[in-house]
Amino acid sequence: MQDPEAGADFTTEDTWRIFRIMAEFVDGFEALSRVPKAVTVFGSARARREDPEYQMGEQLGRALAEAGHAVITGGGPGVMEAVSKGAYEAGGRSIGVCIELPREERPNDYLTDTVSFRYFFVRKVMFVKYAKAVVILPGGFGTLDELFESVTLVQTRKVPRIPVILAGDDEYWEGLLGWFESTLLRQGKISPGDLDLVKRARSTEEVLSFIAAGPVR
Repeated sequence: MQDPEAGADFTTEDTWRIFRIMAEFVDGFEALSRVPKAVTVFGSARARREDPEYQMGEQLGRALAEAGHAVITGGGPGVMEAVSKGAYEAGGRSIGVCIELPREERPNDYLTDTVSFRYFFVRKVMFVKYAKAVVILPGGFGTLDELFESVTLVQTRKVPRIPVILAGDDEYWEGLLGWFESTLLRQGKISPGDLDLVKRARSTEEVLSFIAAGPVR
């Protein structure tokens, strides 16, 4: 996003930018439409190999691949690498939906398929459009953005009612889930049924059971 008063002819630039955006959508659709519905996993890019969320991510990627699911991540380091690594080493399909940023680290070494985007909003469409479930491991602002965007799309029925699963550390998730009920629900900002749109899984086995159960009713 640029300031239209910065000197450039923003009307001309923005009009031509539409063609670049359209090309990214076409490339993404062509690359991912051939993939069976996958499980999209979000999580921190800052997780280290010794961190619990990295270890759970690797275990989760392996379990998803062994259960026959393709896996989609952001293709970067941290939890994304962990999930990719688990799926890749189990012989599964590990898809990286990457973003081009000036200081972003290169895609991790455990991807069977890579598709890169300049625009975040195009990338976000690809994360959800081809997902049968979304799993979120602990992360920062970007991970929480992906969580709330996924839940909003399910809540508003812009996508099928796929399970959105919060996995991992109790300490990380308890405050947020408690706030949903004590503040959002109590103040009428969400409906009682909206709480069912977010599932809580403390183990890989629970994640797989929610995925196997299919769409949220």
